Amino acid sequence: MTSAARPRDDSGQMRLVGGVIAATMLLWLAANWAGRRYGWPAEYAFLADLAAIGALVWSLLVTWRIRRRRAAGPHER
Repeated sequence: MTSAARPRDDSGQMRLVGGVIAATMLLWLAANWAGRRYGWPAEYAFLADLAAIGALVWSLLVTWRIRRRRAAGPHER
């Protein structure tokens, strides 16, 4: 893979990470609002929190991998 093609691949993954973070926050807020509004049990709130944490950890790991790949440069990959 050439160094000119790599930023395009990285930018696509970074857009995916940004979309996952945004969707996670919106869904997490909506789940918390719905839980309060409709009186759902606390277990559902913990489930929503756990799902949000999982999505954010995935986003962090993908971002970290992209940063390491960029720092390594084209010759050390």
